Amino acid sequence: MGAPINCTINLILAEDDTDDAFLFNEAIDELALTVDLTIVSDGEQLMQRLKNEDIQLPDVVFLDINMPRKNGLESLSEIRVNKRLHNLPVIIFSTSFDEEIVNQLYVNGADYYIQKPSGFEALKNVIHLALNLISEKNQLQPPKDSFVLTDKKARLALK
Repeated sequence: MGAPINCTINLILAEDDTDDAFLFNEAIDELALTVDLTIVSDGEQLMQRLKNEDIQLPDVVFLDINMPRKNGLESLSEIRVNKRLHNLPVIIFSTSFDEEIVNQLYVNGADYYIQKPSGFEALKNVIHLALNLISEKNQLQPPKDSFVLTDKKARLALK
């Protein structure tokens, strides 16, 4: 389902922190990609949008874990059991890194996990890597050792 990297990528960011959403948008703007970005502030808004059959499904969802009303774990589970949404690429995008939760997200079918980097260049790098990986994806979840995307992995892959 991933969009080729040379066309418009329809992306939803589910993020309740307005500063993080702003930085994500700024990073997207600086990438040499054409992205149509929609930002929702919680899992309820995300699921309402994804279940609305009048709205085209995105190519990828970046999903924060810690959100009000419905968190990222709940949203991911709901996406994976819905026939229309089941194959939608979901990249977890979170400040925290709890190995147990990361493992649970992998088991629940997330495509990749990004711990939000502190630097802007690192943020751009990991978003770019994630979008490249999704655009090349053949709908199979990556091996567990490739699940967590880091700035270091991104810099190596984007050379």
